[in-house]
Amino acid sequence: MGFEYIKALHIIFVVTWFAGLFYIVRLFIYQTEAMERPESERAILKPQLDLMASRLWYIITWPSAILTLIFGLWVLSYRMGYLQLGFMHAKLGFVVLLYAYHLGCHFLFKEIQKGRTRWTSTQLRIWNEASTLLLFAIVFLIVLKNTLSMVWGIVGLIGLGVLLMAGIKIYKKYRTK
Repeated sequence: MGFEYIKALHIIFVVTWFAGLFYIVRLFIYQTEAMERPESERAILKPQLDLMASRLWYIITWPSAILTLIFGLWVLSYRMGYLQLGFMHAKLGFVVLLYAYHLGCHFLFKEIQKGRTRWTSTQLRIWNEASTLLLFAIVFLIVLKNTLSMVWGIVGLIGLGVLLMAGIKIYKKYRTK
């Protein structure tokens, strides 16, 4: 298979993986809020949300994470010289953090499926933004292929993080009105 096809498949599975990661945490928020509802509502909401989360997690998110890794390594095999470059070390570091985030989501998934959660919906909203920060870091590094601009990138990520946290606080105030 040609390099461009492999790269296209890698990008497609990155997109579907992130879609799964973004949506699964939204479902965690809904599941957590459903557990706080009266029993009559919880009895309807929880089974449906559990089913949605299970299908998303096992049919879309996990397969996409695995296929992203397979096609990513395949793409890298065509560009072994990139392993000599600092931007690739940084990008791969963020990718490792993304897989750690995915595993963290898996532990949350298992806990919530059992009807237990230690996190509030606000904490889960903050957790959801970690994947956004990782997405920005990875995309900018792979597109710019430059660690010299990494200082500006870090400043931008911090700024983005501050904006995301402000948005969460504003949304929380709006929701409680």
